[in-house]
Amino acid sequence: MFLPLLRVLARLPLAWLHAAGAALGWIVYLASPVYASRLRENLAASGIYSDARDLDRAIRTCVAETGKGALELAKIWFAALDEVLKLAHCETWHVVETAQREGRGVIFLTPHLGCFEIAGLYTAQHLPLTALYRPPRQPWLERLMMAGRNRGNARASPANLRGVRTLYKALQRGESVGLLPDQAPQVGEGVWADFFGRPAYTMTLVRRLQKQTGAAVVFLFAERLPDGAGYVLHYERYAGNELDERELNAQVEALVRRCPTQYLWSYNRYKVPSGVQKPVPEPQT
Repeated sequence: MFLPLLRVLARLPLAWLHAAGAALGWIVYLASPVYASRLRENLAASGIYSDARDLDRAIRTCVAETGKGALELAKIWFAALDEVLKLAHCETWHVVETAQREGRGVIFLTPHLGCFEIAGLYTAQHLPLTALYRPPRQPWLERLMMAGRNRGNARASPANLRGVRTLYKALQRGESVGLLPDQAPQVGEGVWADFFGRPAYTMTLVRRLQKQTGAAVVFLFAERLPDGAGYVLHYERYAGNELDERELNAQVEALVRRCPTQYLWSYNRYKVPSGVQKPVPEPQT
C-alpha cells in the first residue's frame, strides 16, 4: 500500500514535496503536544538563540524543515538514482579522497541534520558504504527503509552485535562505514556527555572503531536548499586524535550551529535508555 504511494510521490518535483512537507510539519506540530513541546524545549535549551523573537522564528522554520525532511524521503528513496544524485551539490569530495588514500577505511558521521539520507546515498555511489541503523518496530517500515537505502554501493546493517562486527570488517578491508553520532545508544553502549549543555547518553562505538582500526573520521551533512534546489553536501575531516564522547558531541554541536533550523530537535536526544542510570548532577560551587 505505502510503496506504490511513495513511488508516485517520488515523481513529483522536490519543490512540491517540500511545500507539502512544510504543511505536514505544521499538522504534526499542532496535533501532537508532546512532539511540539520537545521540539521547542530542545531548541530553546540549546542556547543558540538568545532573543525570544529569533527563537520563535527559528521554531517556525524548524517545524517546516522537519516536515520537508519527512516527505523528501519519497524522492530520495524511490526516484531513479540518477535523478536523486543530480540534487546533490558537492565541492568537498577531495576531503574523502585524501582520507581514502591512507588505506585504513573511513568512518562517516552524519547527525540528524539536513537530509541525512541523501548524504549516505551520495557517498555510497563513490565507494562502498556500510551504514548502521536501528530497526523500527514496524516490519513494513523496515522493508521500505531497506528498499530505499540499499542502492548502489550502500548497505544497511542493523545496530546489534552482528552489525557492529560488519562495520569492523568493512573498515579492515579499507572500506567506509556510516553512523548517526547523535543517536541515543542502548544500555552498555554509551556514556554521559554534555550536548548543548545538557547530559546526553552518547555512543562509545565511534571511539572504539577509530581506536581499533585507525580509520579516518569524516563528518558529513547535506544542507537543504530553498525552493527545492537540492542539497549541498559538506565533508569535513576530524583533525584531532582520539574522538572521545565529549569531543564527538562538541563536533556535532558545531555542525548544528551552521544551520540549526534543519536539525531534528524533535528527536528525544536526552532520554534515559532502559537500564541506564541517570547522570548525577554536579554539585553547585
